[in-house]
Amino acid sequence: METRANYVLIGAFTLAVIAAAFGFVLWFQSLHTTKQRSPLRVIFEGPASGLRNGGNVNFNGIRIGEVVSVKLDNPRRVVALAMIENSAPLRKDTLVGLEFQGLTGVAAISLKGGEEAAPPVPLDEDGIPVLTADPNALQDVTEAIRATLQNVNRIVADNQQSVKNSLKNLEVFTEALARNSEKIDNVMVKVDGVMAKADNLMLGLNAIAGGNNGSELNQMVKSIRELADNIDKRSNLLINDGRRTLADISRAVNNFDRNPSRVIFGGSNNAAPEPAPAPAAAAPGPRRRQ
Repeated sequence: METRANYVLIGAFTLAVIAAAFGFVLWFQSLHTTKQRSPLRVIFEGPASGLRNGGNVNFNGIRIGEVVSVKLDNPRRVVALAMIENSAPLRKDTLVGLEFQGLTGVAAISLKGGEEAAPPVPLDEDGIPVLTADPNALQDVTEAIRATLQNVNRIVADNQQSVKNSLKNLEVFTEALARNSEKIDNVMVKVDGVMAKADNLMLGLNAIAGGNNGSELNQMVKSIRELADNIDKRSNLLINDGRRTLADISRAVNNFDRNPSRVIFGGSNNAAPEPAPAPAAAAPGPRRRQ
């Protein structure tokens, strides 16, 4: 029993040490993060639809923090507390507003602009920097939807005749399809027939290419290959014979150039040709009378 109790104590102590180490790491990370961020209070003089805890805080479109709390200060004022990066270049004249991701997206606090020479953000009574949103820059989701619908209605009203013409053309096209439905059916039947013939052709090709070892296509290819080999062999023989003939002719021409008498009269190269017989003396003609 004592041994089992010792094991339990050792295990509990080990788990406690691991939990303490894990908690220390989390605490150190939160402390480090807290030192890199500072609070910012944003006041909205009007509705702040879609703004909630965890929403982004963007400066010129770049995320620099998040909203940690949203509360009502009075019936017409919304106060949001955000944690932002200390390196954010906020100024007193920085514009504050809301931006949305789509019509039903979560709202984010939007911070824009500010002159470099402008004074820093003023501090509230508790020492937290505070910025007030521009009421004209706020966009309520309902108002945005209403404005969008009004724009659509205005566009439709301005292009009413074009819309009517488009609908009329669509109606004419639908009637033409209805009138030619039988022709369209015939075309589809012909297309089906063509597809069936193509399927039969493919089946025929598969039958020719398939089968056992001696399929027709394989035999045809084999015959063509054997014919090509025979032609190649015969052409090589003809080429070799031609080369030998040309060599013999070349050798004969060279011999003729070196010793033409041998080619004409035969015999060895050193034997001199027999002298040609001397021409016979001419017979004396009749003597003239004096």
